[in-house]
Amino acid sequence: MEVYSTENEQVDALRRFFIENGKALAIGVVIGIGALLGWRYWQSHQQAEMTGASQSYQQASEALTGGKADGVALAEKFIEKNANNYGVLAALQLAQHEVDQKNFAKAEQQLAWAQGQTKDENLKSLIDLRLARVQLQENKLDDALKTLDLIKATGWVAMAQDIRGDVLVKKGDVKGAREAYSKGLASDASQSLQGLLRMKLNNLSN
Repeated sequence: MEVYSTENEQVDALRRFFIENGKALAIGVVIGIGALLGWRYWQSHQQAEMTGASQSYQQASEALTGGKADGVALAEKFIEKNANNYGVLAALQLAQHEVDQKNFAKAEQQLAWAQGQTKDENLKSLIDLRLARVQLQENKLDDALKTLDLIKATGWVAMAQDIRGDVLVKKGDVKGAREAYSKGLASDASQSLQGLLRMKLNNLSN
């Protein structure tokens, strides 16, 4: 690095630097400012989109739970336009509506779509849990077991083992069902679920 003895020499050096490199610096500044403004615009746009999605989700949810004639259509339209967590929540709600109507195939369709739309581990586990229940209702027992294998979050182990036991009972695998219920009891199950698992274990002994 050159050492400058006077302030004038330093000024002259800076002037020469900007003359030689001014164009490149200006372009760099413009690109930097453009990137910053673009990032801020993108963030603002994303925030506006999520706010709009939240409001639309609330409307579709209220229409569905309120039993409105167009509730299902509104929920389906919302889901189609929102491949995000709001869309996933709407799909879960619509799937529950279909289960209540005994339309298990439609419920499975909504849950299968929701599976690929979120990276949140707990939300994915909830989706898989409900999907396995629907597959059990449809007598798709092997599919239900495969779906349960996808549940990795520790907080969902007890519920997953409860359903696994039910599937294995239906398959006639009493030993496997007993092991599943026992694993559910050994995990962090709620008191109500513990009582249910113990009852199921007792029924297998009778």
